[in-house]
Amino acid sequence: MFRDRFWLALILTIPVVLYSETIQNLLNFSPPQFTGSEWVGPILGTVIFFYGGIVFLRSAISELKAKQPGMMTLIAIAILSAYLYSLATTFLIEGTEFFWELATLISVMLFGHWMEMRSVSAAGSALEELAKLLPDTAERIVNGKSEIVALAELKVGDIIHLRPGGQVPVDGQVVEGKSDLTEAIITGESKPIVKAVGDKVIAGTINGNGALKIKVAKIGEQTALAGIMRLVAEAQQSKSQTQLIADRAAFYLTFIAILVSAGASIGWIAAGAAGAFVVERAVSVLVIACPHALGLAVPLVVSISTQKSSQNGLLIRDRKAFEQARLIDTVVFDKTGTLTTGSYGVQSIWTNSLKEEEVLALAASVDNQSEHFIARAVVDAAKAKKLKLEEVANFVRLPGKGVSATIAGKRIEVGGLALLKEKPSGELEKFTDREAADGKTVIFIKQQDEVIGAISLADSIRSEAGEAIQDLKAQGINVAMLTGDSKPVATWVAKELGLTEFFAEVLPQDKSKQVTKLQSKGRRVLMVGDGVNDAPALVTADIGMAIGAGTDVAIESAGVILVRDDPRDVVKVIKLSKATYRKMIQNLWWAAGYNVVAIPLAAGVLANQGLILQPWLGALFMSASTVVVAINAQFLRKIKLGGK
Repeated sequence: MFRDRFWLALILTIPVVLYSETIQNLLNFSPPQFTGSEWVGPILGTVIFFYGGIVFLRSAISELKAKQPGMMTLIAIAILSAYLYSLATTFLIEGTEFFWELATLISVMLFGHWMEMRSVSAAGSALEELAKLLPDTAERIVNGKSEIVALAELKVGDIIHLRPGGQVPVDGQVVEGKSDLTEAIITGESKPIVKAVGDKVIAGTINGNGALKIKVAKIGEQTALAGIMRLVAEAQQSKSQTQLIADRAAFYLTFIAILVSAGASIGWIAAGAAGAFVVERAVSVLVIACPHALGLAVPLVVSISTQKSSQNGLLIRDRKAFEQARLIDTVVFDKTGTLTTGSYGVQSIWTNSLKEEEVLALAASVDNQSEHFIARAVVDAAKAKKLKLEEVANFVRLPGKGVSATIAGKRIEVGGLALLKEKPSGELEKFTDREAADGKTVIFIKQQDEVIGAISLADSIRSEAGEAIQDLKAQGINVAMLTGDSKPVATWVAKELGLTEFFAEVLPQDKSKQVTKLQSKGRRVLMVGDGVNDAPALVTADIGMAIGAGTDVAIESAGVILVRDDPRDVVKVIKLSKATYRKMIQNLWWAAGYNVVAIPLAAGVLANQGLILQPWLGALFMSASTVVVAINAQFLRKIKLGGK
């Protein structure tokens, strides 16, 4: 809208300027004359006013109807005053018309708004990028035959065929095939994720080289992608505390500009200034004081930060909470599922004479026949090391003890302390006592009734947790851990992660009380949990952050939702909050400082020194200030939040 009107206004402005008597006298030149050339300014100026200026007039009417006079009201008063005065000097009274200034003013204002819309459009492209992730159709399998259908025709329970390179159209579960899927746009994780039978897939992710058959679980507005789009839209529309301050300042600036404009007019009339000069001063004040930059200073930054956060798997539900993240001095992590994986993993291995890999392989070969969670942890550890699992025979469960099987003719037993005929001694006793003191579970491996090894297991600490904690400490932020586990377990995890402040044996209903205690000491607390069991603590904290939400983006208790299970994303949120606030303040200082200097100049306080700000130049400065704010906001895109 602004672009097309700008180009036509600019084309018409050129002859208006050339045939202006003021410009001809200023530049000492005379353009070709023809019959009616004296009407070029009034006629084309009128066309420019109604075609180019109508958008400002309509917007001003809307502002006044809403009882929120602002930027458009000032522009409308300015161009209306200039137009009516020019008409009056043309037909009714003596004076110098300035249709040329009216034309240049409207052209510059249209250009400024066009540039603003381009910046806002670029910043708001997050939703467009998310919308592009969904294909228009899907390949549905019915009775063994495939058919291409619109997404709206899919139903829960349908089976679809996803070809290599295709976009996943629904949330669902893989029922056949194996492939690598790229989930970067959803989770911020650039590394492809292997998906096989039983794994969940998210709408909008991109398939790799394999073909998959997927059972539809969620469609349309129920998908995770739709939920993310809703959060992004809400975040862009929600107003931060800084935005509310900026809005109030812009509101008052409108009235200040009108008062200064009226005061300048009265003052210059009293001083005996010419009518054209008086109108110029009034119009200049109104134009240059437009709270354009002030109105754009925060929303543009908000839009860009929302886009950047969603691209990194950081979903903002509460804009005010996000803005406050920069002030956090204490981060409290729930242990299970946040700092740890929430599932058992092998921690240490003791052997009598064999290599650690050999003991692990034997234990995993036997445990591979069991579905017990500890057995699965042993098998997963062996597979992670790519160890070969041996064929077993005569597998039996030993109630209350463990499991047993035969490998290469030798009987292998795997189980707890009850498996042993006598209490461990020597190095095995030291290993068992040390691991048990840390709250770890120890299992023993026997071969032909001889203990050949022992394996300790515990809730595995996330590999990224240590880095996240160190990064937070480097920023001067206190880090604490909450857990319902025993003190030995909590002590071990805290020691591994370098934490000195932790709270063990805390019941779920008491976690919020612990957060309150920290707040009573004057701390600003950010609580990180899973968003379900930790809901009361998340709500109590100054900022609640749900980690590892995955496809569940409707967590009401959290102000910020982290899609991935990576504690380092907490650091990213704080960094982005600080960078976002910094850009807001920079823009507000520029917008406010610009008006403090520009308004007095526009009113003509230095006119006696020969420094006069013409309306068109005021419009140019106003537009330039808006462009400065827009460009500064764009630098937020360059902020490095850290590695994945």
